Amino acid sequence: MFASLRGYQKAWLRGDLIAGLTVWAVLVPESLAYASIAGVSPVVGLYAAPGALLLYAALGSSRHLIAGPMSATAALSAATVASIVPLGDSKFVAMTAGLAIATGLAALIAGLLRLGFLASFISEPVIKGFIVGLALTIIIGQVPKLFGVPKGEGDFFEQAWDFLSHLGDTDLLTLVVGLGSLAVVLGLRRVAPVVPGSLAAVLLGIAAVAALDLNVDIVGHIDGGLPSLGLPDLSLHQFGQLASGGVAVMLVGFAEGLGAAKTYAAREHYEIDTNRELLGLGGANLAAGLSSGMVVNGSLSKTAVNGGAGAHSQLSGLIVAALTIVTLLVLTGLFEQLPEATLAAVVIAAVIELVDVGALIKLYHDATRGLNRVAARPDFIAAVAAMLGVLVFDTLPGLFIGISMSLGLLLYRASRPYVATLGRVPGSEQYGDIFRHPENRAPEGVPVLRVEGGVYFANADAIRGHIMRAASADGVRAVVLDAGTIPFVDVTAARMLGELAGDLRRRGIEVLIVRDVGQVRDLLGREAPDPALQHVYPSVQAAVDAAAGRPRVSA
Repeated sequence: MFASLRGYQKAWLRGDLIAGLTVWAVLVPESLAYASIAGVSPVVGLYAAPGALLLYAALGSSRHLIAGPMSATAALSAATVASIVPLGDSKFVAMTAGLAIATGLAALIAGLLRLGFLASFISEPVIKGFIVGLALTIIIGQVPKLFGVPKGEGDFFEQAWDFLSHLGDTDLLTLVVGLGSLAVVLGLRRVAPVVPGSLAAVLLGIAAVAALDLNVDIVGHIDGGLPSLGLPDLSLHQFGQLASGGVAVMLVGFAEGLGAAKTYAAREHYEIDTNRELLGLGGANLAAGLSSGMVVNGSLSKTAVNGGAGAHSQLSGLIVAALTIVTLLVLTGLFEQLPEATLAAVVIAAVIELVDVGALIKLYHDATRGLNRVAARPDFIAAVAAMLGVLVFDTLPGLFIGISMSLGLLLYRASRPYVATLGRVPGSEQYGDIFRHPENRAPEGVPVLRVEGGVYFANADAIRGHIMRAASADGVRAVVLDAGTIPFVDVTAARMLGELAGDLRRRGIEVLIVRDVGQVRDLLGREAPDPALQHVYPSVQAAVDAAAGRPRVSA
């Protein structure tokens, strides 16, 4: 418990205090904004923060990660709860807290079962595409508030069309307040990044409404005081309805939080335990749900603020928790005059940097040009599919499309390992990939192949097909298989190689093996006792020389 506080040094206190104050200045306005994304009262975001910060500090493994409401999981929360009860229903707030509890239980169970390794099965391009789609969905949902026009329903494209069709109804004063707030946040981020732009925009918006009596939509009444503690008023059946959504939120929150935790652990040279991160996420969501809050997860932006302000331990997070409680007790009245357009601007500014078009363009370039385009093409397709899944089918279906694409990508690559065709490096007896180095020269009549990966049941047929195509060319007398990069084979693959050697021999083509490693040699000797596979050549050149005296075979 509280691992980051062990061996605490007095010299760290100043940095943790400054970091705590700085993060609080960012967390308060962003929590209000993210609660609005989740479809609940802004104060619900503040309710979630203290318990989440406390429980993450107790259970997590990062010294710098800040847990709290975040845009991606807030949007998932809204979509999940709205699929069960309509927005504005009397049960919506309770179901939102119930989803946080379901998310917490899912993460705690996953952590206790040590399932942290599963995070590596969702590819980074899929996460990137999903986050871009989610950010665009959030932005299109907030833009109408910025212009003072009604918000449309439906998917991203339907909402965008509805917004464009109502542009003529724009409220000029609301637009000025919204764009001004957006300029403050983005401008301070560029010229004075140490100043909390979100807090500055919020305070300026409140001051403008109070001083100028602006006729714009405001947040309105916010209940002061601490939240009620305990389970929300839901039946077991209703909790059950939230279970699948809790798993989905847990996956997204875990992936985002783990990325932030690893980023700062690498900078400060300490280790992150993925299973403890699941426990920290679980504890944080359980505490948030039991205090009438909403789903939470590790925040990259607030963690960056925390690390940049000089935090050394989770004491900074505990200070943020204490300041948030003070805010709930005495400062909520201050935020009642907050313009809705300013809140929308804070949300847009927070998520606009997640629309990483540059990363998608780089994936496209990798997929259409360069030496790695064949390997990169599935990454680009998976990223675009995840993004379009969110934009067209909504958040939860988009998430599962992304996960399905990750698993499909894994199976695709497992079944199609890269098989290099080798040629002799000019001026030496070394052989290298002709695709990467076109100046290398393939030996005449002796194709040399190198499988870069294990050979097993999932890819045995694909590798057999590749070897057969190489052997079918005119004038081939032998096929050399460089096994130096094959770390293992299984029974299916060993038998396939034995049968392949026999089939090619009957066509007058020999299979020559080069540099097999121990496990491969043992299994081939046991499962594929073909004479050609038992004689192993020490180098590619030795195998090519041995094949040179064989007569050519016409295809």
